[in-house]
Amino acid sequence: MNLPFEIDLKGQVAVVTGGSGVIGGMFCRALGKCGAKVAVLGRRAENGAPVVSDIEAEGGEAIAVSANVMDKESLEKAKAEILGKWGKINILINCAGGAVKSAEIPQDSLSELKEGDLSFFTTDMENIKRELDLNIYGTMLPTQVFGEAMLNEENANIVNISSMSAYLPLTRIPGYSAAKASVTNFTQWAAAYFAKSGIRVNAIAPGFFQTTQNYALHHNPDGTPTPRCQKIINGTPMGKFGEPTDLVGALLFLICPSSSFVTGTILPVDGGFSSFPGV
Repeated sequence: MNLPFEIDLKGQVAVVTGGSGVIGGMFCRALGKCGAKVAVLGRRAENGAPVVSDIEAEGGEAIAVSANVMDKESLEKAKAEILGKWGKINILINCAGGAVKSAEIPQDSLSELKEGDLSFFTTDMENIKRELDLNIYGTMLPTQVFGEAMLNEENANIVNISSMSAYLPLTRIPGYSAAKASVTNFTQWAAAYFAKSGIRVNAIAPGFFQTTQNYALHHNPDGTPTPRCQKIINGTPMGKFGEPTDLVGALLFLICPSSSFVTGTILPVDGGFSSFPGV
């Protein structure tokens, strides 16, 4: 893996929730490249095996560990496994999360609403709750479990994943927007709480990124952008989507030992989206 720059994490142990996903896996590989021993957490350990193989192929050390970020018992077992193998934890990346498709709400005019149409009024709030739980509870609980093991460790760092929707809620996804706003708030709370313990807590707030998973959502079958895709591009001063690799530099900056006075920061990686009012 090519890195924008390298930092020295030799001898440190990093835990990445959602480590088998696109962004989580990329973070795992970057940490491994910098010399950290990496625990790739996911609901099924086998899903993390390809990430482990990639890290080992470049001379790093990693293990795939099964854990559910909304289940404290499974996280405690994962922590025991990691501590049993490497004896400590220095870095926690809370990358598990995301939107729940069934929680999306169509952005149609209420004046044209017909009986039977999907709307906020017909939304199953259990789907919204799932979205809230996955993102905020799925960030707080790993922080509680792994954070305790990080007390008094060298370069102790927690990095959460917020979103542009934490700044201004995006249409269709009120649950996700509320959840990510909560992640931002919790990051700042935790930064103050842990400040004198030696643990730094920050977050990355990605803008809009193009991945193989969401390409079909943003483009028509002929490859032209959908209206929503065009709105995203028009609202991003750089006029393009980000690439997942654009997030690596932000992660390395936040966890770098040279950033020892940086805590409580929510770092936008968004091509200027959060700075542009649209006019």
